[in-house]
Amino acid sequence: MLVVKLTLVPLFIAAITLAGRRWGMGVAGLLAGLPVVAGPIAVFLALEHGPAFGAQAATAAISAVFALMAFGIAYCWASVRWVWPAALACALASWFAAASLLAVLPPLPVLALAIAGASLALAPRLLPAPGPVPSSGARRNDLPYRMLAGALLTLAVTGLAAHVGQVWSGLLAVFPVLGATLSVFTHRAEGGRPVVHLYHAMVRGLYSFAAFFLALALLWPRTGFWTACAAAVAACLLAQWLVQRVSRSRLA
Repeated sequence: MLVVKLTLVPLFIAAITLAGRRWGMGVAGLLAGLPVVAGPIAVFLALEHGPAFGAQAATAAISAVFALMAFGIAYCWASVRWVWPAALACALASWFAAASLLAVLPPLPVLALAIAGASLALAPRLLPAPGPVPSSGARRNDLPYRMLAGALLTLAVTGLAAHVGQVWSGLLAVFPVLGATLSVFTHRAEGGRPVVHLYHAMVRGLYSFAAFFLALALLWPRTGFWTACAAAVAACLLAQWLVQRVSRSRLA
């Protein structure tokens, strides 16, 4: 399990970073919104502590989209004004405040889905306007550092999640490992405006993120472990297809 944690997340970070350099921050943000990090973390937790624990954690993960958006909105507004340490401090404080509020709510999938849906509907209005994308000045030699940062964050989050109960485990599963890593390194290399583009695109990916965890929360207590995982992946792909279809129809 340790080998998976140390390789899977860094590989996702590398793939998303390279996709962003090839196709732009819009693609990177969309990919970062998918459950490519939180999904494996949730599966690790369920394998270690049982499907019932995993279902409760998945419910918390749905509502934690609110905390993820709080992190992103705070980082984006701070990034267009300040350097990355100040922006990261503001974002982490916002995430912890939002997560603490969510931790006292009842762990109901319907309530969690309502919170996630409201967060995603409001996020594009609360984020700074994207504006023009500056020409890329990304450092091409920072990929190993991004991967290392992602691996260390994943180890820290999963290690802490094993000792804080179902609710905080679910919240920590959605700790912005990808968001923090991509935001900080992008901010350092290119400034704050590309980070804003990253989060505007990430909102679209998070709809499928919520669908993934909703399937796990509903199915883990009722069906086979891996059957529920397969259904969650299918729900994720279906939600993303629907989001892309709606986005294209609005542009038409």
